[in-house]
Amino acid sequence: MENPAIPVVTTRQGALSGATEDDVHVWYGIPYATPPTGSLRWRSPQPVAGWAGVRPAVEVSASSWQSSEYCQQLGGGDPGRFSEDCLYLNVWAPVKRTAPLPVMVWLHGGGFTIGAGALPPYNGRALARRGVIVVTLNYRLGHLGFFAHPALEGEEERVVHNFALLDQIAALTWVRENIAAFGGDANKVTLFGESAGARSVMSLLASPLAEGLFHKAIIQSGYTLPDTPRKQALKKGVALAAHFGLENATADELRAIPPEAFWPLAAPLNIAPAPIAGDCVLPEPALDRFFAARQHPMPVMIGSNSDEASVMSVFGVDLVEQVQKLRRESRLGLGLIKLLYPGVKGDEELGRQVCRDMAFTTLGYVVMQAQQRVGSPCWRYWFDYVAEAEHATYVNGAWHGNEVPYVFDTLTLAEPARRYVNERDLAFSAQVADYWASFARNASQQCDTLEGPVRWPACVKGRDVLLRIGVNKHAGFKLETRFMRARLALFKRVMKRHVSLD
Repeated sequence: MENPAIPVVTTRQGALSGATEDDVHVWYGIPYATPPTGSLRWRSPQPVAGWAGVRPAVEVSASSWQSSEYCQQLGGGDPGRFSEDCLYLNVWAPVKRTAPLPVMVWLHGGGFTIGAGALPPYNGRALARRGVIVVTLNYRLGHLGFFAHPALEGEEERVVHNFALLDQIAALTWVRENIAAFGGDANKVTLFGESAGARSVMSLLASPLAEGLFHKAIIQSGYTLPDTPRKQALKKGVALAAHFGLENATADELRAIPPEAFWPLAAPLNIAPAPIAGDCVLPEPALDRFFAARQHPMPVMIGSNSDEASVMSVFGVDLVEQVQKLRRESRLGLGLIKLLYPGVKGDEELGRQVCRDMAFTTLGYVVMQAQQRVGSPCWRYWFDYVAEAEHATYVNGAWHGNEVPYVFDTLTLAEPARRYVNERDLAFSAQVADYWASFARNASQQCDTLEGPVRWPACVKGRDVLLRIGVNKHAGFKLETRFMRARLALFKRVMKRHVSLD
């Protein structure tokens, strides 16, 4: 089936006209919920109203309020203009298709404080060319997305603090109801995300409200920080109101605070890069659900990068101090860790690797074991490729977030990668994107191996195997069994006590 150059689709809300970019149709700025402004700030997202006629969908929407400078430095590009009216999504679909295609829904990262669905690295055109429908979206960020205060209690029949996660659930509901009009299969939806987006995927795998809305999941560089307890979130909400001079604040007074006033706030008034546990979305912490193997059963891919510690300074973690703290408080623990990291010299390097593994790498091991307990396949990876021109910059391996333009095959669009990538980098990126699209098409309870340069088996019961994507920063794919097994087994045991930002 081939559509005209100006593709028009009819959703439940009304007709949309998009654009054609070579062999892919694209629709930008599709509303998936009513603007959460005025009295709808800090409320569950409401269904979007319909419209008459054909609505143009050719311009990206505003992003949620955030730091533009910070997003351009660390979040993937210029997020454009800001507004509380930000609940929009984008869809890419191949022009030629003969049957309903699998759907890939992307949740962007950025510590729940920066980012947008239309940033250059997330352009869905290259993935769509691989025979999938790609959806990217905005959700509420910062205090607009995660907030608790006594004045807001009782406004809804349910307790709500994770408004951003409810936005994501609303977008997935929109996909279920409308994606067939774009050529997608609503029964074959892969939810994938990186960093805070990966933490969102984990949260929805644990949330009773997201059950049945997606069928596969990819967790890229998810982290093991604990969710914020509801009581703590309420105390922080009261402190935030007091900062604005609002003692015993009413809901109306809170909603009168300008939206641009929240994002510049620093610790301890900023939000944690983790959701709030204890509301209708997350009745209990997401990690607890995985430890108990009570996540929604489905195929999962999970992995992290070789230099995730590159993001630790953003979280305010001093790598050297972490080791010196161990030396002061637990020489036995430090001795055990040194045994697990033979040949690693100096506090900085030891701190870099230990913090990386405790905060990121261990999560893959935890999720693998949870998947094995529920009888669902789990593909694990370790991303360690660095563009050939940048080996001197990325001395310790692939930084946090570096895999994203490889996954989307958007190296020529992403900054700063587009300035230095060569044909070999692009060829490797294409192979990575092929694996992700293959997961969306083929992964299932019955299919536990993905084809590619290396046949990639899932970790089913009794099998602990990982795919190295890049080997010592160079191109290559290599399977490894029992990857870091001794380290990760230890860190899983102590993770809840030792992984925090306190």
